[in-house]
Amino acid sequence: MKVIICGAGQVGWQIARHLSHEGNDVTVVDKDAALIRRITDTLDVGGVVGFASYPDVLERAGAKDADMIIAATFADEVNMVTCQVAHSIFGITRKIARLRAQSYLDAIYSDLYRSDHLPIDVVISPEKEVAEAALRRLSAPAAFDTESFLDGMVHLVGISLAEDCAVIDTPLRQLSELFSTLSAVVVGVRRKGKLFVPIANDQLFVDDQIYVIAATSDVSRTLEIFGKTQKRGDRAIIIGGGNVGLGVAKKLENSEGRMRAKLIELNREQAEIAADALERTIVLHGDGLDVELLEEANIAKADALLAVTDDDKTNLLSCARAKALGCPLVIALVNDPSLENLMGPLGIDAFINPRATTVSSILRHIRHGRIKAVYSVGDAEAEVIEAQVMSSSVIAGKKIREIEWPDGSIVGAIKKAGKLVVPRGDTRIDEGDILTVFALSQDVPQVEKLFQVSMDFF
Repeated sequence: MKVIICGAGQVGWQIARHLSHEGNDVTVVDKDAALIRRITDTLDVGGVVGFASYPDVLERAGAKDADMIIAATFADEVNMVTCQVAHSIFGITRKIARLRAQSYLDAIYSDLYRSDHLPIDVVISPEKEVAEAALRRLSAPAAFDTESFLDGMVHLVGISLAEDCAVIDTPLRQLSELFSTLSAVVVGVRRKGKLFVPIANDQLFVDDQIYVIAATSDVSRTLEIFGKTQKRGDRAIIIGGGNVGLGVAKKLENSEGRMRAKLIELNREQAEIAADALERTIVLHGDGLDVELLEEANIAKADALLAVTDDDKTNLLSCARAKALGCPLVIALVNDPSLENLMGPLGIDAFINPRATTVSSILRHIRHGRIKAVYSVGDAEAEVIEAQVMSSSVIAGKKIREIEWPDGSIVGAIKKAGKLVVPRGDTRIDEGDILTVFALSQDVPQVEKLFQVSMDFF
């Protein structure tokens, strides 16, 4: 597949890395020559310096025979015009655009993206994706990462193991025997900074970060087994009243639990916009690092603090200060993955990586075969792939133990005839089954090949 990626920032770089590793012909376009040099020096991709929306620039990037274009520059309007040029001049069939401005995303204007208007096939909103990720973190306060799959039947849950975990030093094989009715599979372990897929004889140790795919009904029990208590709060403080913070506050107001929230915003004009847009949320104007303001917001009685400003350091320090003032759950939005190592020393419970959420959303729309969903884990270290088995897939009709899965992959859950099945070695994979597979990034292409259908299927 020949793909043009417009924008060599963090999102563009990660998408280029994923697609080039899978053997796709990738060309990246950006007006910044330094970014193009960086991406062409580190990845097996082509690079073109220039404005992505210019027809001659797209032609140099190979638009005449491209299969897909992903417009992920920082300017919404450039992304929109790029898709229009790609459609009208070059006839590129698949067009994905990242749009930030909420006005462009309003449902009442959705007709704007028809082929006879602005021909964009998929619109990705980073702010909406991040707001959803923030709500998932709040819904599972004992986990540092969480994502749902199989239409909400299972969740991927990230758990940090402490000394009070009762199953420390216990082989995973023994866990399956001790909790035979538990619908959960440990699919990944990060130990001393390295992520790997465990085998049945592996043990879990203090300070491990583990990823578990568990039935939604068993998430609370899973967390308890690994030493975490699941307590849902009803008071939250949000620092940052931009698109993300405002989106989270609105969703909290409309959620079933109706969590009460207070929002702190440094910019007066933005604070006034937030106050006008929200009904039940109290909006405070000031600095989220100000101890007096945090105390005015009653931080000591808050159940959670969510720092989602556009400054990583402000988010990290706000969370650290809130933790010191007695807030039990603090969550930080962190754009720079290198700062995630500060999470432990600063006492931060969970982080949200907007790049990972956006990359996951884009990957969901460009996978081969019958891939239904993709979630990027950590700093693009692994992916959780949800895929449907077709009649001519090489794995159809085989038992799990008979399939040549790559070493860095494991099946976490199966949806068979509408019911959830915990995968075992003798579980047969049939046409129509939907599998949730955890795979290290280098093994993703091989996992995808297992789900691809043969040419005679068509």
